[in-house]
Amino acid sequence: MKRNDFIRKGLLAAAGFYIVPRHVLGKGFIAPSDKLSIAAIGIGGKGEVDVNYIAGSGRTDIAYLCDVDDRRAAPIRGKFPSAKYYKDYRELLDKEHKHIDAISISTPDHMHAVIGMASMQLGKHVYIQKPLTHDIYEARMLTQAAARYKVVTQMGNQGASGDGVRQLIDWYRAGIVGDITEVYCFTNRPVWPQGIQWPDRKTSVPAELDWNLWLGTAPYKDYVDNLVPFNWRGWWDYGTGALGDMGCHIIAPAFQVLELGYPTEAECSVGSVYVGEFKAGYFPDSCPPSSHIILKFKGVGGKPDVKLHWMDGGIQPERPDELGPSEVFGDGDNATYFIGTKGKMMCATYGQDPQLLPTSRTAQTKVPQTIARVPGADQSGHYNSWVEACLAGYGSDKEKNLSSNFKVAGPLTESVLMGNLAIRSYDVRRARADGKGYDFPGRHMKLLWDGANMKITNFDEANQFVRRTYRQGWSL
Repeated sequence: MKRNDFIRKGLLAAAGFYIVPRHVLGKGFIAPSDKLSIAAIGIGGKGEVDVNYIAGSGRTDIAYLCDVDDRRAAPIRGKFPSAKYYKDYRELLDKEHKHIDAISISTPDHMHAVIGMASMQLGKHVYIQKPLTHDIYEARMLTQAAARYKVVTQMGNQGASGDGVRQLIDWYRAGIVGDITEVYCFTNRPVWPQGIQWPDRKTSVPAELDWNLWLGTAPYKDYVDNLVPFNWRGWWDYGTGALGDMGCHIIAPAFQVLELGYPTEAECSVGSVYVGEFKAGYFPDSCPPSSHIILKFKGVGGKPDVKLHWMDGGIQPERPDELGPSEVFGDGDNATYFIGTKGKMMCATYGQDPQLLPTSRTAQTKVPQTIARVPGADQSGHYNSWVEACLAGYGSDKEKNLSSNFKVAGPLTESVLMGNLAIRSYDVRRARADGKGYDFPGRHMKLLWDGANMKITNFDEANQFVRRTYRQGWSL
C-alpha cells in the first residue's frame, strides 16, 4: 500500500470511531453541534431570568457571561461556573465572536441598541429585552439591521407568545366585538421614583461596578446612590419611564389584534410633583410621575381608525358598564381594554386572562382557532421559540412566525417611544413658559407624525427626541 493511501485509510478508520450515529448516544441526547452557544450581556435581575429560561430550553450552552457589575453577576456566574466572564461587552465580542451563535441582551435601556447592533453586525442572533431601544431612530435601525444581516431576533415581551393574545385575535377575527375603534392601556407603574430632581450629592462608586461602562452612551455624571440597579428607569438619560417599561407588554395586545403600524398623531398630558404651595416641580431630566397619552392609528384593511390611550401612575379609564361592581378590571393594576362596535373585551398584563364583557360571555363564546398557539408553559414558549428559530435559521418558518421578531417589535417599540417623545415635547413647551407652571402655551398640542420618515411635521423642536446624541466614543 502506498504511504498516502495508508494515511488516508487510517484517518477514515479513525473517524469512524468518532462519528457515531445520534441514536447510539441515547434517547434525549443533544449533540453539541445541535446546541446554540450563548453569550449573555447584562445578567442581573431580568437578565438572570432570561439566562435561566434560555438555558432551560435544553438546546443551548451558556458559554459567556458579561456584566459591568460583579455584584449583580454573582448568582448566574455561580450557576454557570464554566462560562467565561467579561465586564466589557466590546472585549467579549472582539475575543469570542467566532465561538458565539446567539446573544441575550438585558442591560438598561440606553445600551440596548449599541450592543444589539454590534452583535448583529457579527452575524449573531439576538434576544433583546423590552423596550427594544431607548429612542425611535435606534428601533428603526435595529429593525433594518436584522433583515440586512439575516439574523433571528426576538424582543423580551414574553406575553406576545401567550395564549391570551391569541384568544383575543380569534374573537376579533370572528367579529365578536365588531370593529375596534378605541383601546385603553393602563398600569400602576412607575413603582420607582419619577418626577424628581437629580441628587446633588455624589458618593463613592462601589468597587464591583465599572461606572464608566455602565454609563456607556449616556452623558457623564458622577455616581449617585439608588440609581443602580433599578431606579435608572425614571431618568431620560438611561430609561424610558413607565411607558417604556410596561408599554411593550400592555400595548402589544392591541398591536397584535389590530395589526397596527406607525401612529399618525400623538398628544399627552402629564402629572406634576408639588414642591411648595401652588408651585409645581419641573424636573425635565426625570420622567413624569403620571401621564395620559393618546396615539391615533390608521385602520388596517378598511377598518376604522383607532385611538389608543396610555395611562400610567395609577390613572385608569372609567370602568366598563358591562363589568360587575366586584369584578376586577384587567388585573386591577394593569389592563388592555378594547371597545368595539359590537362589544368589548379586555386582558391583564402580558395579555393574560382574556375576557369578553360582560365576562359571562367568555365561557359561552366559541370561535374557530385562527392562529397557532406557541408551545411552552408560562413564559418559556417565548424563549424556546427563539432558540428553535435560531437553530432553524433566518428565513425559516420558525423565524417568520416568532411573536416579537424585530419586524413586529420594531414598529411596536417606535409607537411606545412616540408617547415618550410627546412627553418630552410637552417639557419643551413648558420650558418656554418661563416658569408659569400649569398655565403655559401649547399644553395640549397635537403632534403630527410622519412615520416613514421619523419626523414630527408641525413642531420641529420635538424632533430632537427622535434620535439622541451619544457620549463621545460611542456610536451605533
